[in-house]
Amino acid sequence: MSQKPAIFIARKVFPEVVAHLGHHFQVDMNESDEVLPPAELIARLQGKQGALTTGSERVDAALLAACPQLKIAANIAVGFNNFDVPAMTAAGVLATNTPDVLTETTADFGFALVMATARRVTESEHFLRAGQWNKWSLDMFAGAEVHGSTLGILGMGRIGQAIARRGAHGFGMKVIYHNRSRLDAALEAECKASYVDKATLLAQADHLILVLPYSASSHHAIGAAEIAQMKPTATLINIARGGIVDDAALAVALRERRIAAAGLDVFEGEPKVHPDLLTVPNVVLTPHIASATIPTRKAMAMLAADNVIAYLTQGRPVTPLNAEIIGAGARA
Repeated sequence: MSQKPAIFIARKVFPEVVAHLGHHFQVDMNESDEVLPPAELIARLQGKQGALTTGSERVDAALLAACPQLKIAANIAVGFNNFDVPAMTAAGVLATNTPDVLTETTADFGFALVMATARRVTESEHFLRAGQWNKWSLDMFAGAEVHGSTLGILGMGRIGQAIARRGAHGFGMKVIYHNRSRLDAALEAECKASYVDKATLLAQADHLILVLPYSASSHHAIGAAEIAQMKPTATLINIARGGIVDDAALAVALRERRIAAAGLDVFEGEPKVHPDLLTVPNVVLTPHIASATIPTRKAMAMLAADNVIAYLTQGRPVTPLNAEIIGAGARA
């Protein structure tokens, strides 16, 4: 009986996912759940045909050259800016991600940040916990309206569309969006969303939420110049990726009240957070948890596992990013 091929799980995952993989492979997992330095990650990948990764593990040309047996890296995420996909394609290594399974959960959280930011939830909680609440005032922590306001969405993929539906149908918001390509008319009607250029989006949105993928072209898509085009009463929400917002410029704008508030789930260089963001009161900060419900995180990990199983046993992954390598272009 031939020995099962070996795979590596770069971060600790749910036991049922490990068991699922264990039916097909020898499984090595990073039980410490610490982010492995590149050299240690390469060492752990020796002899492994597959890897389950998260946004913390960089898969680039250097790693691929040092891990000649690796055939697939399956990201437990929709985003994949930790993958050098062209390098993976050139090396014949498959890249996969986990779309769809986290759409509604992430949209829920995006809207939670809209609500918390507009209504100054964390700012008022800090005030209360500090023992500063000694009377009620008519304007105490008076925030911005959400219902009936204008919701702006930058990036209109599945998550953007789910947020649009929540805003339009649940809160009677006027929804405007900007995207690389315009949605078809039927989808726009379903989302009750109107396409506008980026300048109009910035100028008209009462609440601007970012859900575009990170790339070199979207780096600092929202910086000082863009913030200057927003209403001083507006809020900015980022549930996309760190680096899309210039966090240093945002901290200055928040301190100077050039916009009313921000809600951030992602940061440049996370888990580090720009220190200036920690000292302004009008920002809601969460540690990259937009998809963090138990059912959704299990579904994400299971989809990554299914990609590894399907590819290494049948050559047919579920959600490939570079399907062109399947067959003749794949590593032997």
